[in-house]
Amino acid sequence: MNIKQIKTSFFLAVFCLSYVNIIAQKANESMVYSLKKISGPVKVDGFPDDKGWKEIQPTSRFYAVLPMDTGFAKVYTEVKMCFDDKNLYLLAINYEKSEGPYMVESLRRDFSFGKNDNFLLFIDPFNDQTNGFTFGSNAMGAQWDGLLYDGGKADLSWDNKWTSAVQSEPDKWTLEMAIPFTTLRYKPNADKWGVNFSRLDMKTTEKSAWAPVPRQFPTASLAYTGYLQWTEPPPSPGTNISLIPFSLGSYSNNKVNQKEKSNVALGLDAKVAITSSMNLDLTLNPDFSQVEVDVQQTNLDRFELFFPERRQFFIENGDLFNNFGYNNLRPFFSRRIGLQNKIVGGARLSGKLNKNWRLGVLNMQMQANETETTGTNFAVFALQRKVFQRSNIGVILVNRERFGDETNQANRNIGVEYNLASANNFWRGKVFYLNTLSANKTNKDQLLAADIQYTNKNITYGMKWEDVGNQVNAETGFVPRTGYKRLNPGVGYLFFPKSGKVLSHGPALEFSSYFNENFKQIENEHVAIYKINFLSRADLFIWTATNKVKLLARFDPTNYAGHFLKEGTIHQWYSRGFDFTSKPQSLVTYRVSTRQGGYYANGKRVRLEGEFGYRIQPYFSISLRASYNNLSFFEDERLPEKLRNNQFNLWLAGPRFDLTLTNKLFITYFFQYNKQIDNINSNFRLQWRYSPASDLYFVYTDNYYANAFQLKQRQFVLKFNYWWNL
Repeated sequence: MNIKQIKTSFFLAVFCLSYVNIIAQKANESMVYSLKKISGPVKVDGFPDDKGWKEIQPTSRFYAVLPMDTGFAKVYTEVKMCFDDKNLYLLAINYEKSEGPYMVESLRRDFSFGKNDNFLLFIDPFNDQTNGFTFGSNAMGAQWDGLLYDGGKADLSWDNKWTSAVQSEPDKWTLEMAIPFTTLRYKPNADKWGVNFSRLDMKTTEKSAWAPVPRQFPTASLAYTGYLQWTEPPPSPGTNISLIPFSLGSYSNNKVNQKEKSNVALGLDAKVAITSSMNLDLTLNPDFSQVEVDVQQTNLDRFELFFPERRQFFIENGDLFNNFGYNNLRPFFSRRIGLQNKIVGGARLSGKLNKNWRLGVLNMQMQANETETTGTNFAVFALQRKVFQRSNIGVILVNRERFGDETNQANRNIGVEYNLASANNFWRGKVFYLNTLSANKTNKDQLLAADIQYTNKNITYGMKWEDVGNQVNAETGFVPRTGYKRLNPGVGYLFFPKSGKVLSHGPALEFSSYFNENFKQIENEHVAIYKINFLSRADLFIWTATNKVKLLARFDPTNYAGHFLKEGTIHQWYSRGFDFTSKPQSLVTYRVSTRQGGYYANGKRVRLEGEFGYRIQPYFSISLRASYNNLSFFEDERLPEKLRNNQFNLWLAGPRFDLTLTNKLFITYFFQYNKQIDNINSNFRLQWRYSPASDLYFVYTDNYYANAFQLKQRQFVLKFNYWWNL
């Protein structure tokens, strides 16, 4: 069978598997919690002594998910829920089985799930098993909230208005929370929501859930929620308009451009609920200087690195826009907006039209620069239709237009995708098509990709195909590589010993082959991995790989020295390494990653990465992250003269300090030394959450030349915002 026959069979398989969804039932159909309305008030203080709680029945026992999903949980958890005209309430009593202190990394919001004793709520208001919300807390009261998308992935960048309190005792810790209906998006007359509760107990390393979830899936998986049965429909949130004004004072000193600037600014964000499930976000003169800095990476790849969106305005229903396509094939990437020029303002309408339809419309206007008359405008339209039980079809149109720039006025792309998700979540897949709308249409400005994967407790296998034309031009997206075809199969298997310290172990194989338009192979990578998962939750990956590359463009293998290998040269090497992550329950944690082997032009590459963490829980934690790459080159005719018999040592290192005095006051200091880009970054950030979703920020940032420790840029920012519900 040739490549074209494989591709045809592959696409047919994705569509044929869709029909499994038509007749399948939801996995936990029988798990139902009856939600009652109370008349008396609930005081959110972490004490279960309110009159309203006494008349509410608790949930049944939780099921174990990890280490094994074969019975009831050993640690006992009791949950109650109720509601009144304004809020949805939850009470969770988390009983302890083992003595000892609670495992809490810090009081920082949106904590790391695997490093904290925690309780989480997952709700699916439309019961579509695709999108929802998550709220929760660790054992010391640090809050967690996020949006659920793609069937159970959590975006914790989302931040909204709700309250919680925790009381900790030696034998149990109690969580109480109130979520305003104005915070949620839902259909007012729906009598069933999807719901699940998740508990992680670090001392026993047990993860459990009220509605059982197979161990290979996260407890956030919406395919495995039970039902929240409303005894009467949830109340309408009524007028739901929030104004979030901010004031900002800043000072910057740019030594590179010899510019010094002081600034006082006012801005406004607004959230307007068009319906209880459709929201209009507005922003005027936004400023995102309080957003945490990116964690830098050493880039020895031939293509651009991806950094996630952190700005709050782009987060809610962000999967409608940002998750269209694949990680390396995105028609829209919101971080392109505001990259060059300041944002003047924008609007975003997003949410559910009904149970089956979702809509997203975004428009952002930039300030003009020296070559424009009215600035650049970004517009995005996205529409998604649910099909079968958990699958959907979507379309997206992305437009970037530079008004007044005659050389490049517009860049437009249209995309269509089909997302497959089986009822039991074992089968997942996607077919994605993108077309750059250019004047001279050819098949070289089109992109077609698809994948299919199957996962159960023991085995995982999948296949992915990409066909990207060399004229695909998604300027507002993320498509770092064009002009190739790729075939990417993989398979893995896990064994489960009946006793001992190892929970599971097994091999995995992955193959990635790139072809030109004539189906001639230009690059491949073959990887073999052996995974070992310990009962303590430590992990060990041992791997080996072979690579072969034919360069289609000149490339500096250091991404630093400025000396290039020629286009058309062929390079082949072998490498091996391991990754080990220690158990997260310890106050001292660490991670080690290594790579040793060949490199371009018969060179050698050694990579050592590590991260060390220590916490004085729950108030203070420090982590030290370091990455070292040694690149050695020898005599080779493919090398430019200045790379021969030379070596380069690339360091990326720095500590991070987190001080959380309370669950409302956070201080972070971040230091990063990056030799590859000749930069030292120092960032101090204070956040005081003086009221729900209302903050005071102080941020101080320095950037220096790494070699001379000479100042490049310095900035101070003081920002104050307030969330005001009308």
